[in-house]
Parts: sequence; C-alpha cells; structure tokens
Amino acid sequence: MNRMIERIREILLHLKQYKSRTAMTMFGIIWGTQTVILLLAFGVGVRKSMSKNMHGMGEGISIVWPGSTSIPYEGYGRGRAIRLTHEDCEYIRREIPEIQRISPEYHKWGMAVHVKDKIQRPNIAGCLPEYGPMRNIWPQAGGRWLNDKDEAENRRVAFVGNDLKDFLFGADIDAIGKYIYVGDIPFQVVGVLKKKIQPSSYSARDQDRVFIPASTFRSIFGYRYVNPFVYQVAVPAMGEPVRDKLYRVLAKKFKFDPKDKETLGIWDTTSTDKFIADFTMGFNIFLGVIGTITLIVGGIGLANIMYVVVQERTREIGIKRSVGARRRTIMGEFISEAFVIIGIGAFIGLVQAVILIQLISMLPIEDFVGHPELNLNVAFITICILGSIGFLSGFFPARKASQLNVVDCLRQ
Repeated sequence: MNRMIERIREILLHLKQYKSRTAMTMFGIIWGTQTVILLLAFGVGVRKSMSKNMHGMGEGISIVWPGSTSIPYEGYGRGRAIRLTHEDCEYIRREIPEIQRISPEYHKWGMAVHVKDKIQRPNIAGCLPEYGPMRNIWPQAGGRWLNDKDEAENRRVAFVGNDLKDFLFGADIDAIGKYIYVGDIPFQVVGVLKKKIQPSSYSARDQDRVFIPASTFRSIFGYRYVNPFVYQVAVPAMGEPVRDKLYRVLAKKFKFDPKDKETLGIWDTTSTDKFIADFTMGFNIFLGVIGTITLIVGGIGLANIMYVVVQERTREIGIKRSVGARRRTIMGEFISEAFVIIGIGAFIGLVQAVILIQLISMLPIEDFVGHPELNLNVAFITICILGSIGFLSGFFPARKASQLNVVDCLRQ
C-alpha cells in the first residue's frame, strides 16, 4: 500500500513538472468524458420521454374494433358484420387468462355537456372501472376514478378531463361533488383527470372527455354493441400470442375464419413499445459511438505524450533496469501514469457533466427531448470506455519503454 502511494506521489511530481503539457493532455480526456456522459445521459432522457409520451394512452394495451368478414367460411358469405356485446368481453376474459384487464368502451358524440351557460360537446365514454388503470387515467387529489359500486348500481357519476373541467367550472374551482348535465341528465363529478402527456389517441384526448359507468351508459343511451373494447396483457411480450388467440376464440363463437384479419381491427401498443425500445437503443449506440470517438481522440493525445515521456526518461529507464528493475515493473509504472492522468481528467469531466446535466434539467425541454439523466448504466459504460482507452494509451508506450536496451539507455 505504501509503495502504491509513493508511486502515485512520484507520478504527480512528474505531472507537476510539466504543467502545460499535462493540462493540454487532460483537456482532451476531460472533454471526451464530458461528451460521452452528456450524450448517453441525453439518450436515456429521450428514451424515457418517448416512453412517457406513448404511455399517456396506456401501457401494454390493445384496442379492438369489430369489423366484418372478408373470407367465406362454413357456408357464411363475406361482408358479415361482427358485433360484440358486454357479455362477449366477459367471455374473452374467461377464455384468455393471459388478459389481465378488459373493458368495453361505448362512445357518444354530439351531446351537449353543460354547466350553467358553459356548453361543450365532448366525447362521452362508458367503461368499466378497470379501464382507468389500463389507460393511465389517474384522478387529481381529492377525487377518484369510477369504482365497482358505480358500475353495479348504475350511478350517475362522471369523471371529467382536466381541460373540460377548466372550461365548464373554471381553472380555480374545485369540481368534485358538483354536477354537470349530459343533455338534461345531472351527473355528479367524482374525479378530475390528473394532467398528463398524451400525443396520440383513437377517439379524443382524455383531457377533453367525460367518463361514466358502462352500465349507466347502456341504460341511458340504449347502446348494446361495443365499439371498441380495450384489453391489457399481464406480460407485454405476450401481446402477439394473445392477439392470435383472440382471433381463434372469437372465430369459434361467431363462425369466421381465424385467418380473416378484417373481422377485428387491433391496435396493439406493445408493438409501439418494441419500436421505441429498438429506436432508442440504436440512438443511444449512435450517441455512444460519437462520444467514444471524441474520447479516443483524447486517448491518442495521451498516447503521444506518453511516447514523449518515454523518450525523455530513457536514461532513467536504463538506470532502473541496470539495478534490477524488471520489464513488467517498467511497464506498470508507465501504465499507472496513464491511468492517473485518465483518472484525474475523468473525475473533472464527470463533475462538469453532472453540473451541466443539472443546469439543462432546469430548462423546459422535457416534453420534447426529455431531461438528460445520469444513471448506473451511463456511469458503467463511461468507466468501461475510459478504462479501455487508459490501458491502451499507456500499454504501447510502456511496452516500448520496457523493451529498450539497457546499454543504449545509459548512453542517452
């Protein structure tokens, strides 16, 4: 241990003797380290931002629209409409245990929703209580989402989108417990949507909608058939097998060819998750390569300086060899010197990168590219890159130093 400390002191003394050269060498390492960390941190931020935006509509869900047959099957012609009911959704739940949640969804367009003189005509949706967790619909503090008693007792309660609530009641008014009118029918507001990012939808943004229990919707509007229904698989990787099983289950009940994909229109968002994962992986690799190239440039500068150091210390090497120093000892000294330079430069670059990440996180860019994030993966990758470059930068000059002829060194 004492020997290692003494060796580090000796290295620092050498670096102190050549301050300008050391500073120029470290600048490349500092800049490269900072670049690698920032680029990889931005890659993590972009991935999380894309995932958050996509999951504003729900995570691991599939939306299914009944269609019509396009292939004749067992005496039935093409063009036969497939119409599903609430009972069919329960049938699917029983037949496909891989489905964790399922809810029919009813839509009503064009009906006035009003509070006093404020009138809007939003999308009114009827759904089951499990619809909310599937679609990442969470209430603001003080309110709640629809529950099982609301569904069982046909209650006239409503969950309102946050933008619609602000229009009907005003931004500063607490709407919980108050009433909205759907046509001439009063509904008590039990919850208001917690603001979320939702760049995509299949009917309307949740912030502009009214949600009521499915049983209440059917009893008021007289709807029987579902269009669409939403389900969520327990394991996202099971998305495709479950989708194929859904065709087989409904084909058996409604007598259509399981290979007829026109009978059901399915938007499986798990495929979008896979695209996001593949895209961000490629993006992160691209950023990592750019950062690594920058760091390699700094490593080349370090290697050149180490070759100069070997040239300057040739006589010292000869003296050490003449008194019994082994080649691996000489190599170890120069490699450790390269690692000390890399370590100091990397530490300074890390500190600067962390400060920059904190400053950038204060900017309002989360909705666009997310905030850069330094996590364990970024730190591990950076350490691996730095370690590899530090070893290679010191190895070749060190090997040259260890192979010098003792007599030639002493003549220097």
